[in-house]
Amino acid sequence: MMCLREIKTMPKLEGKDHTASMLREGYQFLRNRRRGLQSNIFETHLLGEQVICLSGEKEAELFYDTEKFVRKGAAPKRVQQTLLGEKGVQTLDGEAHRHRKQAFMSLMGAEQIQQLKVMAAGQWERKLRDWEQQEEVNLYEEAQELLLRLACQWAGVPLKEKEVKEKQKAIVQLFETPATLGFTHWKGKKAREEMEDWIGGLIKSVRTGALIPFEGTAMQVFSFHRDEKGKLLSEKVAAVEVLNIIRPIVAIAIYIAFTGHALIQHPEECEKHASGREKNLQDFVQEVRRLYPFFPFNAARVKDDFEWDGYKFKKGTLTILDFYGTNHDPKLWNNPEVFDPSRFVDEPITPYNLIPQGGGDYMENHRCAGEWVTLEVMKVSLDYLANRMMFEVPTQDLSYSLVDIPSIPKSEVILKHVKRKN
Repeated sequence: MMCLREIKTMPKLEGKDHTASMLREGYQFLRNRRRGLQSNIFETHLLGEQVICLSGEKEAELFYDTEKFVRKGAAPKRVQQTLLGEKGVQTLDGEAHRHRKQAFMSLMGAEQIQQLKVMAAGQWERKLRDWEQQEEVNLYEEAQELLLRLACQWAGVPLKEKEVKEKQKAIVQLFETPATLGFTHWKGKKAREEMEDWIGGLIKSVRTGALIPFEGTAMQVFSFHRDEKGKLLSEKVAAVEVLNIIRPIVAIAIYIAFTGHALIQHPEECEKHASGREKNLQDFVQEVRRLYPFFPFNAARVKDDFEWDGYKFKKGTLTILDFYGTNHDPKLWNNPEVFDPSRFVDEPITPYNLIPQGGGDYMENHRCAGEWVTLEVMKVSLDYLANRMMFEVPTQDLSYSLVDIPSIPKSEVILKHVKRKN
């Protein structure tokens, strides 16, 4: 007697399209619907097409199965026009993705990461000297400039002093505008074009020998990188990949603002960092990454028809994984809305439960290659904010919205009378 597997009906949101609701609810949209439907998997319509929504650890493991999902055609055009750029590593699959990802991973060796940490400390020293001469500072804005200088220094991108403010404004628009509409989104597209033209011109100079970056930097690697077929990347695509190093580093400014937020809201945590113990720094920044909003979700498309957990997935269906909801899943985290770095003593981190920058394997999957960069830059930043300086916190609005994407504390974290600790 043949045993037939039960095919379950996927929970589905009523209504024709829920794009407007997603824009209204931001980070909470997927989590709210998951709670309402009492399911980690459900179907809806967004941007005029059928979409499967996933949340949770085993669902994340499914999402990053390269035999079941591909990235080609998944990222909305408006996201490519601002955040990602076109034909970058995030849009590739299979051997093309592995080959391009290897170039990124070649930048993440122990020696390069140590160099990054030394450079980051140098940039913080520079900022601290400046801040001691100022009445008050905006931590989010100051972190943007610090990180742009750091990113260009580490990536081998020459940055003239007179260009700093202009490039800072443009690079920030790449990650602040993907979820916006109208004129604001247009400004993000314009900034993308300007930044690609800038980096593309530098790559042309490298290829002609007019500019010689240090060996092993992003500028050197992508200027001469060849795809899996042996073809040299176009100047535009090479520029997209160099920006895929610079932009994420500058975006760490969001996490630095939230690091300052967490230190202000939880002053008892400062005492734990006095020893400079690596484990304490690591747990604190991991909890900042888990708790505070950053990327809301990621998208892929079903590679071929398959069944999973009794549900049918049809080829070509757009599928999104809820990063924020998974990082706040009460089935995965005790008291997930509470800031508690000590949770990492008992609660293990897996490739699929802590996914602020994606999940899975760095080489095979689309997990952010720069996650190590984020962690190390955040630890250096935390050490300076908690151990190497003191400051006053004026009255300000430290609340943050779960509707706005990306979310940033409303006051952007203002510090007064910054002084170096003796």
